Amino acid sequence: MGERAPDGSSKTGKSAKKAVGAEGAASPGKKAAKKVTKRAETPAETPAETPAEKPAEPPAEEPAEKKPAPAAKKSAPGKKTASAKKTAPAKKTATAKKAAPSKTAAKKTAPAKKTAVAKKTSVAKKVKPADVVLPADAVVKKAAPVKKIVVRPPGGESPTALVRSARRINRELAEVYPYAHPELDFENPFQLLVATVLSAQTTDLRVNQTTPTLFARYPTPEDLAAADPDEVEQILRPCGFFRAKTRSVIGLSKSLVENFGGEVPGRLEDLVTLPGVGRKTAFVVLGNAYGRPGITVDTHFQRLVRRWKWTDETDPDKIEAAVGALFPKSEWTDLSHHVIWHGRRICHARKPACGACPIAPLCPAYGEGETDPEKAKKLLKYEKGGFPGQRLNPPRAYLDAGGKPAPPLGAA
Repeated sequence: MGERAPDGSSKTGKSAKKAVGAEGAASPGKKAAKKVTKRAETPAETPAETPAEKPAEPPAEEPAEKKPAPAAKKSAPGKKTASAKKTAPAKKTATAKKAAPSKTAAKKTAPAKKTAVAKKTSVAKKVKPADVVLPADAVVKKAAPVKKIVVRPPGGESPTALVRSARRINRELAEVYPYAHPELDFENPFQLLVATVLSAQTTDLRVNQTTPTLFARYPTPEDLAAADPDEVEQILRPCGFFRAKTRSVIGLSKSLVENFGGEVPGRLEDLVTLPGVGRKTAFVVLGNAYGRPGITVDTHFQRLVRRWKWTDETDPDKIEAAVGALFPKSEWTDLSHHVIWHGRRICHARKPACGACPIAPLCPAYGEGETDPEKAKKLLKYEKGGFPGQRLNPPRAYLDAGGKPAPPLGAA
């Protein structure tokens, strides 16, 4: 009999147990390995699928770790398998747990993006009719007034019909006034510029009677720029508003000397920088001194184009744009002369001579004035009524057509 170990087993028994254990350990190890693989697979699969629904259930894994404990006591290989059991599932479950929250986070964030996009689209749908459409309309009204005038003529006719009727009226006026010309006396661009500034709030006849004395004393911009304002005021007194006009003509003369070398510029943007010079005055100078087309919107022009239903605008700049859209640019200067001459001679502000008007069949405002031919003839002015015109030195064509020059200032 061999020696017994403290636990009561003999050495021979112990060695026998080792031998038997060496053979028997293989089968329990295999069984344990199978169990480990099965258990290792199930925790790896279940946490990946279930944590989204039940994120934290650690008690479910504890029985799987406690069951292999007896196998660990029986054999050393069992301890290795136990450690494998503990480490492998732990790593896998840890990774699974880490991966699972990322999926859940992805699931949470993805709907957030969708809802954010949905919110943006819904907000855009709500905001669009209120904040997008209305400003666009407001921009159209400010940016393209001429287009609106062309699309919706005041007379209710189509744009094409309006263009045709307007151009026909201009052709008729060109036959009535083939010698139409600017009714201010001038010999150079500087004289025309000063005379046009002086013609504000007075007649061209009064200006033509006043400027000969002014230009005789101050023939150049340098002379007028250095003039005594009191002397200039005395000369310009018959034109009305003589103090303001004195400041304007002296100021523009100084500007011509300082900024343009004493010469009248031939560009619109330069002319309007001069004191007392606006678009109307600039277009008179450009059209009649430099041959560059422009529309002169004075009081006669404004009155007649509204009577003829060419436009219902009241602002001179808008009238210029609206009427300019109806005619070729090359006709703008002559058109201005035709309309202004007709307004001064026949189509008056208070009593139009409708009965003596050569364009009465074309006029949409016919009947506003005197329609009786005999009474209407008595309302005619200037050469149509046998009276002298407004120029002291009119063109030869005007005189050949029966026109008479105006008398000088102070003549009986």
